[in-house]
Amino acid sequence: MNWGSLEALLSGVNKYSTAFGRVWLSMVFVFRVMVFVVAVQRVWGEDSKDFVCNTLQPGCHNVCYDHIFPISHIRLWALQLIFVTCPSLMVVGHVKYREKKDMQYTASHKGAHLYANPGKKRGGLWWTYLASLVFKAGFDAGFLYLLYHIYEGYDMPRLFKCSLQPCPNIVDCYISRPTEKKIFTIFMVVSSAVCIFMCICEMIYLICKRIQKLMRRKFEADMRMFAENREMTSLVVARSEFRSKTSIKTDPTASEQNLSNIKAEEAPPKKK
Repeated sequence: MNWGSLEALLSGVNKYSTAFGRVWLSMVFVFRVMVFVVAVQRVWGEDSKDFVCNTLQPGCHNVCYDHIFPISHIRLWALQLIFVTCPSLMVVGHVKYREKKDMQYTASHKGAHLYANPGKKRGGLWWTYLASLVFKAGFDAGFLYLLYHIYEGYDMPRLFKCSLQPCPNIVDCYISRPTEKKIFTIFMVVSSAVCIFMCICEMIYLICKRIQKLMRRKFEADMRMFAENREMTSLVVARSEFRSKTSIKTDPTASEQNLSNIKAEEAPPKKK
């Protein structure tokens, strides 16, 4: 398996990640892939060579090994690492789609850009990134449950008893270095649990940042509307005061003759 291409893929997604995403990436490669490639594959060996049963019955050894280890630990963990890193392709594909769409828009609109930053986690890319985190955590949790369900826990017993056909009776089977295998199993389980925790933390962080951003936008919109309402109110008040000072209250039904008569009656009598 070419783990270098997998590392290059995740390193490309790392520039869109938060601090939690960078910790997740270090957990995947420093504590899982490197340990898996360097140590785990050598500890488990090849197939059933380190699995011994106290019988010479042909076929009994293979049947007991298949019953006790229906899926090899190293192959299960390899599938887990592949499935966990696949959701990152969603983010890479979405960014590439944005860049291509922005290039087409720039070519048809004389240099204008559709996106200020195609790799910025906004709009649909934010949802794609959040969905990738959900898939990562879900795959890790699913494989942890699968490992627990197949082997009935994360322990590595020293002795297995098998009575399947074509074994003549109950035979005892042993594996080499059970304590070492148990230590690496617990290590891979704990590192998977930490990766799940990092994905959950990053999801909470992104959702909280999005809510905070929406609340800030709503607050700014409310303040802008409040300022506009105050300006309109002050303008209306000033205009009404100006009209009250300059206007003369007259009866529109009164004629000029009536007005002159009213003024004559109101005038004081002349002294003789």
